[in-house]
Amino acid sequence: MSALITPELVALDKNLGAAPSSVIRHLAELIVGAGRATEIEGLYADALAREAKTATGIPGGLAIPHCRSSAVTEPTLALARLTSPVDFGAKDGPADLVFLIAAPEGADQEHLKILAKLARSLMKSDFTAALRAAKSPAEIVELVTNVIAPVTVGAGAAAAGNANAGTGSSSSSSVKRIVAVTACPTGIAHTYMAADSLVAAAKAAGVDLQVETQGSAGLTMLDPAVIAAADAVIFAVDVDVRGRERFAGKPVIQAPVKRGIDEPAKLIQDALAAARNPNARRVGGNVGVVEADTKNEHFGQKVKRALLTGVSYMIPFVAGGGLLIALGFLLGGYEITKVADVVVLQNSLFNLPEGGLLIYLGAVFFKIGALSMGFLVPALGGYIAYAIADRPGIAPGFVAGAVAGFMGAGFLGGIAGGLLAGVAAASFARLDVPRWLRSLMPVVIIPLVASIVASGLMFLVLGGPIAWITTNLNEWLTGMSGASAIILGLILGLMMGFDLGGPVNKVAYAFAVAGLGTATIANQAPWQIMAAVMAAGMVPPLAMALATVVDKKLFSLVERENGKAAWLLGASFISEGAIPFAAADVFRVIPASMIGAGVTGALSMAWGVTSKAPHGGVFVFFAIDSFPLWALAIAIGTVVAAFVVIVLKRYAVRKSSVDAETPALVNA
Repeated sequence: MSALITPELVALDKNLGAAPSSVIRHLAELIVGAGRATEIEGLYADALAREAKTATGIPGGLAIPHCRSSAVTEPTLALARLTSPVDFGAKDGPADLVFLIAAPEGADQEHLKILAKLARSLMKSDFTAALRAAKSPAEIVELVTNVIAPVTVGAGAAAAGNANAGTGSSSSSSVKRIVAVTACPTGIAHTYMAADSLVAAAKAAGVDLQVETQGSAGLTMLDPAVIAAADAVIFAVDVDVRGRERFAGKPVIQAPVKRGIDEPAKLIQDALAAARNPNARRVGGNVGVVEADTKNEHFGQKVKRALLTGVSYMIPFVAGGGLLIALGFLLGGYEITKVADVVVLQNSLFNLPEGGLLIYLGAVFFKIGALSMGFLVPALGGYIAYAIADRPGIAPGFVAGAVAGFMGAGFLGGIAGGLLAGVAAASFARLDVPRWLRSLMPVVIIPLVASIVASGLMFLVLGGPIAWITTNLNEWLTGMSGASAIILGLILGLMMGFDLGGPVNKVAYAFAVAGLGTATIANQAPWQIMAAVMAAGMVPPLAMALATVVDKKLFSLVERENGKAAWLLGASFISEGAIPFAAADVFRVIPASMIGAGVTGALSMAWGVTSKAPHGGVFVFFAIDSFPLWALAIAIGTVVAAFVVIVLKRYAVRKSSVDAETPALVNA
């Protein structure tokens, strides 16, 4: 392994201008001049793009611009010690020590662990003081090398500094416990510096803090027992938290990762305040779901994770598209479907069609919504592939999904195409290729070859049979009526109430959403299914809210406070509003939620209510035909679920309670 920094990568006591961009460019030139990057412009552009996301200045006169770039051939550090400090956005002023950390797109884990260790060392005042006192580039190189020397290739996460930093546990019940997650877009520097700053601040405050760093040096997830014992959670992140649902129900403070470096003490105090506040914002998600290390997943778990990821990314396309279509119908009437294309192409605000402004706006809204809905299958395929193969899988998955849509294979075709694309992309990503070819793999070769494989199989083998299945399924739904429709509504309702936003709930919701693209005035079954699913999903939080009002003594103070919020969450179709209740009493709340949601789903289907909007609850009333009947179905299910949970809480005694009372009865 070559040295990460050499004397030619050090610029001592230079005046490099007043702008961060000029400093970054000079350091990029040093890296290219040392033969460690292929071009200045590519590296410079990537570093500036990262700088635009979050300022890289940190307290103490330091700045650590950093990036991954296809122009970089090996992990590299370049340092400028400035005679005229430059403002990189730190709260305490400009920086005189600037490290540019450059990593290749496909940098191996051991190099990234070393870069992370260096970033953490910059938080130590004795190290930065030595850098400022150094007399020569060689002395700088020696200082940096001594810091990273304990890390050797193959040493693992522990050698690079603990992946999960912490202040240590305490047996005292009076000590507050907090868990935190830190993550930044590149995962090289800010992730680990924020973790160390939070740990130091927690130690000073007498708080037990455990931090999970989701960075490039790898991820070791916090022990579920540690999370369960925590009083609050801090997310100091600029990207999505992996496994966010593990923290479901915990009071949460979320902030940019840079605040973890600049204001760690404030974040600790905010988290302590949230732990004491029953109305504090809490982490949403499914209770009890833990995202395991994907390396240890069996095949079924991997497929489930990929499908749920695809559905979660697909839903925004459908939600926005469905609401826009509903607005189009509201403004232009149902006949707008026949004239929308002509109106949007041939008319304008200054050349209105026959029927005036409402017809024109209705056509525009309908067409935007229809185009958005057109992304349903490609987005599903693209993000299923992304869940399997990361970014190289996105393009092949989108293409395979588009092929599925073209062939009429629909939702099922999108799933098949996404899985094929993801597996193909992941397989090619594991190939051992020459070093000069690595930078081309994720952006050119893998997307190209995986697209050919996945889309070719869809065209040649799978597309036709799946299209046949999809066509027959749509015909069955179209002809569904009477008892079969009621039974379907009951089943979907039970699924919506089962895990409150979890996998089963999402399967039912995805089934409803997938059908919206095939709904027409003549085929309203998909709209009926959507209405039943949305109504059923609203019941659990509304029922818990009602139960806390009807029989307050059965619920704790915190639950009664959560009940107030559950009214709005339920009305908005956010099933997760019932999660705090399920977390505290799963064997009473879940059965009650399922019964009430099942009743609502069955009634909605029996009464033929339709919804052209996939989300929004009562706030999309204009998109729901027979809204009074729909609201009545929700009200009946809510009353039923509230009644069941009250009865269960009164008369279904917990085993632990019986066990606790038994000795007293015996002694009596």
